[in-house]
Amino acid sequence: MSRNQNNEITGAKIFVKSLEAEGVDTVFGYIGAKVIDIYDELYDSKIRHIMPHHEQGGVHAADGYARSSGKTGVCIATSGPGAANMVTALATASMDSVPLVAFTGQVPNTMIGTDGFQEADIKGITMPITKNNYIVNDIEDLSRIIKEAFHIASTGRPGPVLVDIPSNILKDKAEFYYPEQVDLPGYSPTYQANKLQLKRAAELINQANKPVIYAGGGTIISGADQEIYELAQKAEIPVTTTLNGIGIFDENNYLSLGMLGMHGTTEANLAITNSDLIIALGARFDDRVTGKIEEFAVEAEVIHIDIDPAEIGKIVETKVPITADVKLALKELLPKIKEVKRPAWIKKIKEWKNIDQSADPEKADKLLPSEIIENLYELTAGKAIITAGVGQHQMWAAQYYKYSKPRTFISSGGLGTMGYGFPAAIGAKLANPDRDVFALVGDGSFQMNIQELATAAKNHISVKIILFNNQYLGMVRQWQELFYDKRYSATCLRRQSDCPPHCSAPNDDCPEMIPDFIQVAKGYGIKGETVTERSEIKTALKNAIQAEGSYLLNFMIEEEENVFPMVSAGGSLEEMILRKDNKK
Repeated sequence: MSRNQNNEITGAKIFVKSLEAEGVDTVFGYIGAKVIDIYDELYDSKIRHIMPHHEQGGVHAADGYARSSGKTGVCIATSGPGAANMVTALATASMDSVPLVAFTGQVPNTMIGTDGFQEADIKGITMPITKNNYIVNDIEDLSRIIKEAFHIASTGRPGPVLVDIPSNILKDKAEFYYPEQVDLPGYSPTYQANKLQLKRAAELINQANKPVIYAGGGTIISGADQEIYELAQKAEIPVTTTLNGIGIFDENNYLSLGMLGMHGTTEANLAITNSDLIIALGARFDDRVTGKIEEFAVEAEVIHIDIDPAEIGKIVETKVPITADVKLALKELLPKIKEVKRPAWIKKIKEWKNIDQSADPEKADKLLPSEIIENLYELTAGKAIITAGVGQHQMWAAQYYKYSKPRTFISSGGLGTMGYGFPAAIGAKLANPDRDVFALVGDGSFQMNIQELATAAKNHISVKIILFNNQYLGMVRQWQELFYDKRYSATCLRRQSDCPPHCSAPNDDCPEMIPDFIQVAKGYGIKGETVTERSEIKTALKNAIQAEGSYLLNFMIEEEENVFPMVSAGGSLEEMILRKDNKK
């Protein structure tokens, strides 16, 4: 077929038209020489472009946009350092199965392999941390590759897909054709469950005396909240979730056990340990959930439903493996489940819920994270979207805000990426402009991507930042306190070169707080206030909620406040530390 040169357009224009064909409304990107042609086309496009102030922040924002909306996030970076700056964020999205398409510029095809200026083999670098990736070698393939990238990123078990585009491709010309379908013979996710396996699963559930539903992030991706609720209510089965599964089941329901694992609730950990059947849904039995694997739920049989067959049986022996979409599988399973009550099991769980986990009485007058978050829950009626970085504040956010809907708690689970929470909140707010979005951050985590204050300010994005400031890298400091005799090596954020070499505890001679976060925010045009007293908590939160635009609350919390319960590394879920002086 002959080419009609009159209908040919540049690769850059094909790129933008392809995004428009995919229904993309928001792109997070940082310009550079190798993507300048894309940006020239975006100049006249209706696609909203948000420029982060670091490529990592841009990908995290696209990630938060995707997790909070269910759409595919889109991000752009230039070649070399721009592309390499995406790596941590792509790994974050990969570990948590987030649908993203990342586009990177590249040196021209003729220069690849010559160590040209700002050349990096981003395809090779990201191969282990993307679901798939491409380099475009012919302009005729550009629109097809973009179509495939969006399809792969958003179907089956979602994940990031990277498309590397040499700069000459963006200048070359071709006719625009965007395919309606993809042809990928080697890629065919299984959505429908095996009927025989569903029958076996129903038999186990109907026979069980102490079943537990264990729901992971895959249930939120699948949209299985209603089906899980119906299963739990019909067969009176308690529900526990992973960190990424938070929100799939209303935590105010009497059947909710909350989160399980290293910092999970007492009732969740003891219920799993003593169960006779685990119904694992869209979860992968990671080490933060299981603790010592040899002692994990030793009396329980396992039903495992997951769209990724590689996860089934990988960590624990599975009695009934079911490769399928969780929502679709549960729809078929529910009619086979008997309506029963389990009074003895529910009574036992109620006893575990009442185990003493009260706060340390010595800290009754201190500014505590639990009280801050409980007040936030009350003032927002539990309807806000909460994002969190990684560390102690992440666990407090998971423990003390009662989530009732999917896609309302967003954090880096698998990779544990500090600096994730604030840029993710920016993306979540852009995807949900009518929702209140709060970024709960630690003073260590926040400084990883603090430059995104500029992104929020310049784009008038209203994100309320709740900063838990203990002047430490708190989670690592907690481990040093409990297991390393309070040898606080490299965890004090105030430490200066002239501090005593073996200083291991806060005292009156410590340097002033570094930095002054309120002044930093002010420099970006964002208002805020520092809170030091319990009596100020509710008023400060109201100020943040009512403020126009972004607002920073700097809560000066107890310096050595810890996260409990806690299961130490290598311990079993039964070996929980409820407080410093109290083990279960």
